[in-house]
Amino acid sequence: MTKRFGFTLAEVLITLGIIGVVAAMTMPTLINQTNGAQYKAAYKKALSAISQGVTLNVALEDYDISDLSGASNTGNGTLLELFQKRMNVVKSVDGALKTKEKYTAKNDEDADLDAAGTNTTVFFNDGIMFSFPSDTKECTKTAAGAITGTGCKGFIDVNGVKGPNKMVKCDGKTSGHDANCAVTSPTDIYPVVFYDQTILPNSDAARAVLYGK
Repeated sequence: MTKRFGFTLAEVLITLGIIGVVAAMTMPTLINQTNGAQYKAAYKKALSAISQGVTLNVALEDYDISDLSGASNTGNGTLLELFQKRMNVVKSVDGALKTKEKYTAKNDEDADLDAAGTNTTVFFNDGIMFSFPSDTKECTKTAAGAITGTGCKGFIDVNGVKGPNKMVKCDGKTSGHDANCAVTSPTDIYPVVFYDQTILPNSDAARAVLYGK
């Protein structure tokens, strides 16, 4: 008599159930890691693109963010006008993005994101959004390291108005400085500070994402 070896229906169902439970436990983590890597790459790309736009303007017209008059079509004009000349701006919006309530928060260095309702927000053709005070002008850094000027802080949202619309935070922290900040799941909003030809992260978490491994 020939013996046949195989699995019973009950054994197959139990195995599939176990696989399903393991998948349900691991998939959210994998998705978060994938999204986090995409946000991190887009953040680095945004910083580089904006810096290159300002640098190009210096090469062509010999002025940077420190030379802006902050008034449209006056002197060296506004930061928006600089971007419109040197970058692929799809559209711009004046005023607070009131439909995105989280944008009205402050970061852990007390930098206004969009609270006053006087921001200008530009959307670039790669989907990145950059919001900054409309009256930005004369942003420069002194020899002592202080940044002077008006409206020299803003934020980048690497995927525009699309969610999750959450500001990057240090793991386990909601506010305050953290010299040992770690960010395991980068999000899509990054506070920045800008002056001269430079744009930099403006929070411990934003720096950890940019300079971390």
